[in-house]
Amino acid sequence: MNKHDRIAAFVDALATGGDPAAAAADGDPARHPCFLGYRRLFDEARYYEAHDVLEHLWLGARGDRNFLFYKGLIQLAGAFVHLQKQHAAPAHPKHGRRLRPAARLFDLAAKNLAPFAPRHLGLDVAALLTLCARTTAALAADDFQRNPWSPATAPTLPQAKEPTRHQGARD
Repeated sequence: MNKHDRIAAFVDALATGGDPAAAAADGDPARHPCFLGYRRLFDEARYYEAHDVLEHLWLGARGDRNFLFYKGLIQLAGAFVHLQKQHAAPAHPKHGRRLRPAARLFDLAAKNLAPFAPRHLGLDVAALLTLCARTTAALAADDFQRNPWSPATAPTLPQAKEPTRHQGARD
């Protein structure tokens, strides 16, 4: 089974509170199985898988108003992949050098997410921007020598305080 097939199987198996095909078909991007999968995997600190699942949606979203939003979330997960791998193997020749690339991805994520602040698709985008800025600042403050991420402090996606509107409208 290739990567695409594994992702498709995971998305199909998601418990979305209803039929995944119906959730995707109703036009609400906040209920798309790939988006829901991203949220679940990110909150479980499974950043690599979260990145892959949302990339599955993003690749077909060119021209969609959420294209840059998905891209920013993918970059956010990618930044945490770098931190997670560096945390697991700080002396590793490759993984030990992941702090600067993580900071660059946090900056790119913030750039792509900023137009969607303060809230979008049920996420508190303003809080995500703060997370990006604080993590980048923490990395730079120690001249990229100390990793601020640990499994005990792994962030979850901040939920918007107000309910998501239908038809993909910014909430």
